[in-house]
Amino acid sequence: MPNFDIPRPPGATAALVLADGTVLWGKGLGAAGMSVGEVVFNTAMTGYQETLTDPSYAGQIITFTFPHIGNVGTNAEDIETVTPAARGLIIRADITEPANWRAAKHLDAWLKSFNMIGLAGIDTRALTRRIRDVGAPNGVVVHAPDGNVDLQAAWEKAQAWPGLEGMDLAQDVSCTQGYAWDETEWSLTEGYGKQADPKFHVVAIDFGAKRNILRCLASAGCKVTVLPAKSTAEDVLRHQPDGVFLSNGPGDPAATGEYAVPMIKGVIDAGKPIFGICLGHQMLSLALGAKTFKMDTGHRGANHPVKDLETGKVEITSQNHGFVVDEASLPANVEVTHRSLFDKSVEGIKAKDKPVFSVQYHPEASPGPMDSHYLFDRFVDLIAKSK
Repeated sequence: MPNFDIPRPPGATAALVLADGTVLWGKGLGAAGMSVGEVVFNTAMTGYQETLTDPSYAGQIITFTFPHIGNVGTNAEDIETVTPAARGLIIRADITEPANWRAAKHLDAWLKSFNMIGLAGIDTRALTRRIRDVGAPNGVVVHAPDGNVDLQAAWEKAQAWPGLEGMDLAQDVSCTQGYAWDETEWSLTEGYGKQADPKFHVVAIDFGAKRNILRCLASAGCKVTVLPAKSTAEDVLRHQPDGVFLSNGPGDPAATGEYAVPMIKGVIDAGKPIFGICLGHQMLSLALGAKTFKMDTGHRGANHPVKDLETGKVEITSQNHGFVVDEASLPANVEVTHRSLFDKSVEGIKAKDKPVFSVQYHPEASPGPMDSHYLFDRFVDLIAKSK
């Protein structure tokens, strides 16, 4: 039993309480309250607003390793979903006043508007090393503006939380009904555009889709119809798509696969070209006969080197995943196309006898480098060849 009869540091109004009883004091940001999740770290130097609104972070408390979080404020354009699913954020330095011409709201006010809890003043380097060395722990962020932080209640909540393994979160962040998407990528002079002359029709399965992925599909010449995560193969094929896209998303792929894998198998059997990203990559791998497992720390950041085994080119990629495809479980008709240069894990696959492929990382670059944008064109080329 941890000893919580320790004096609160002067000025501390928030704390991170881990399931093992560790307490890290800080200064509260955003909403007041208590939130539980898996504590992870993200190494990206830009795009904190896109990261906080990425549905793939459902169930997770994000520790930012970059020190200047909040310095460019927030705006209504740089979001990946309307309602953020992250459980909280942890940063080192206090948020400064926004210094960017696009800033519309201070990050602290933005956090309050979404009822998201944060804390500053944590030694994020030490916390990151801890996660790296022993794995991502369950934890609770608690913010009490009056300083009355209930450490005991937070610890009990952290201990009781079951963790992400075995948890299906895709259905929590997916759309509830289908809709059409025609918005294209943002430009400095014109903002977001519209796809008025699509060449192909793509059905995108929303396991927690980021908006910029849908924009990339539209910019590549596709009319996009977005369907909920629990759609069946019949639901998908009824739209007569030229290709099917499997989106990113949160949680354990094996849990989501209970309903998603039968749908994907039906689409594969129909001969439709398929492109999967992140959770969609894992779902496709499961449908092809492979297995997945939970990583100790996962990959989260915008500086991950990946080698394209077909071209020999190395891409710097944006990543956010805590589960990975087990390479040893891949069937003979599936080959690895991309590999992480950090830990040699599987970053991409394709079937040798079917028009389907997927990658583990986020080629839409929101946030992150644009090295992998070619994958959307590769998908469109695959559709064209299958016609």
